[in-house]
Amino acid sequence: MVRSLKEKFMKAALDEAERAYEKQEVPVGAVVVYKESIIARAHNLTETLRDPTAHAEMQAITSATSYLGGKYLTDCTIYVTLEPCAMCAGAIGWSQAAGVVYGASDEKKGFSKVKGDLLHPKTIVEKGILEEECRELLKRFFKSKR
Repeated sequence: MVRSLKEKFMKAALDEAERAYEKQEVPVGAVVVYKESIIARAHNLTETLRDPTAHAEMQAITSATSYLGGKYLTDCTIYVTLEPCAMCAGAIGWSQAAGVVYGASDEKKGFSKVKGDLLHPKTIVEKGILEEECRELLKRFFKSKR
């Protein structure tokens, strides 16, 4: 897929992250893409729902599987502004998503820090798409909290 198309989808995920920011949620956004169309959009809702599992990826997976009418996302790519945590990577693995594209790495809680395979063996991972924009939004959020 052309980089500009990947940037377009990451920009949509960033728009979701901005929505989270406006709600005083950690600004992480996600979109699920199927056949070059966005079928699900979501952002963190852990504070709003008082649910520690209400991460952007989890919300997006639920929405996408509902849209497709099945539990697998084998022909879908999940774009997320921050590297998924182990919980979200596990859910992405169970969904059998074809790909995960993320912006900023999560040095503390990212799934790449965990030993073992959390994703499906066929899932393709790409990182660093609009990395600076994704990282800056998170920095701005946490700076406002200090």
